[in-house]
Amino acid sequence: MPDHILSIDQGTTSSRAIIFDRTGTIVATGQKEHEQILPRAGWVEHDPAEIWRNVQEVIGLALTRAHLTRHDIAAIGITNQRETAVVWDRTTGAPVYNAIVWQDTRTQEIVDRLAADGGVDRFKPDVGLPLATYFSGTKVAWILENVEGARARAEAGELMFGTTDSWVLWNLTGGVSGGIHATDVTNASRTMFMDLRTLEWRDDILDAFGVPRSMMPEIRSSSEVYGKAENSSLLRETPIAGILGDQQAATFGQAAFAAGESKNTYGTGCFLIVNTGTEFVQSKNGLLTTVGYKLGDEPAHYALEGSIAVAGSLVQWLRDQLGLIDSAPEVEELARQVDDNGGVYIVPAFSGLFTPYWRPDARGAIVGLTRFANRAHIARAALEAVAFQTRDVLDAVNADAGVTLSELKVDGGMVANDALMQFQSDILGVPVVRPVVAETTALGAAYAAGLAVDFWSGLDELRSNWREDRRWEPALAHTERDRQLRLWRKAVTKSMDWVDDDVL
Repeated sequence: MPDHILSIDQGTTSSRAIIFDRTGTIVATGQKEHEQILPRAGWVEHDPAEIWRNVQEVIGLALTRAHLTRHDIAAIGITNQRETAVVWDRTTGAPVYNAIVWQDTRTQEIVDRLAADGGVDRFKPDVGLPLATYFSGTKVAWILENVEGARARAEAGELMFGTTDSWVLWNLTGGVSGGIHATDVTNASRTMFMDLRTLEWRDDILDAFGVPRSMMPEIRSSSEVYGKAENSSLLRETPIAGILGDQQAATFGQAAFAAGESKNTYGTGCFLIVNTGTEFVQSKNGLLTTVGYKLGDEPAHYALEGSIAVAGSLVQWLRDQLGLIDSAPEVEELARQVDDNGGVYIVPAFSGLFTPYWRPDARGAIVGLTRFANRAHIARAALEAVAFQTRDVLDAVNADAGVTLSELKVDGGMVANDALMQFQSDILGVPVVRPVVAETTALGAAYAAGLAVDFWSGLDELRSNWREDRRWEPALAHTERDRQLRLWRKAVTKSMDWVDDDVL
């Protein structure tokens, strides 16, 4: 009998396949980065064909390293970068344009045009999201408006749209030979096209964006059998049974199943999610309302989310654009060479500011520089920027929830950075808790898939799998915390009002 679940984690910087056993323990991993295509300032793209090739390769790597075959895999889960948009031809399977990544800001003109009638909150009462370049709706609209022939082909029913979960699912289940065109409620809730109450596409909103209904995938729950792998010899006939957007998957992997439970994921961006149960809650403090998960025929669970565009990608920028470090782990070693940030603050508003500010006019800033500052201070300021942004989001969560969070569960690649986690606890003033399995994004997708095929008995069994690895307690005097927060918030104001019509 199969005794493992395989998760495909199609992320912003890489694709991974991770195999878990019944205890939620990682058995083996395969990972491969894909190219970050940056054609112009503010434009971020991926090659969908490269992503699909890499997904196939990492599946093979994980199975080989685990010494397993498809007969050992009970089901496949998929998790993904949520708002990245792919448009492809349903007959040839060829993308009509590169995937436009969630960080991309080229669609601000479309946002402004749509906001001219009703403001940025025009659709928020129904979809839970403000108009912003972040979400995939404006990205597919841009492709239809700017890629030659795309609109005519879309209106003729020749094109398909999906976030990368849909792209992987369609290819994995056969592609042009009967591939399944579907998504789950969590990814659908990030398009701006899905009504959060009915969990269906809104034709009036699709019309406002100029997107034909025929392009859209079918909306399914997060945990059910969508189909079987037909386009992968290594996983042939294995059921694909779970799909969750990456941040919802991380929340599920942290066993935050009940109202009031939360987590913060430190990946390319940083995302704090608070489960609000089956209640649809509208934020008054810049948070997003989103679907947390839906298991089969059960009611959907909703969540409030704080989204930070730049976290781990700031370290990647130090490595790839500035050459300040040779590898990501070096940033902690460099930051530890100094006792403080030397008065330097980095506001990484590369894609504008997300929660709680929602300022598309902001751009990245490094402030407080003196001749005393060196590369170690820059590295420390980069790590601290992640923690400061999380504090801003947590303040919004506390204001909306009306109850102060007593501790913060964390996960994602950056939680291996002890210096960051200690400073995070210091600047929040609450304990920060890391689980044994920090790769909770892939784990959440595995859990959703396993539940659908009765690999696990239910949520109680999944809760019993969660185990604490390490806890950081705040050690910073409150006067120093207040001082640093005051300077951080001053730095944030320096990043705003930067974008004019003639700014690249």
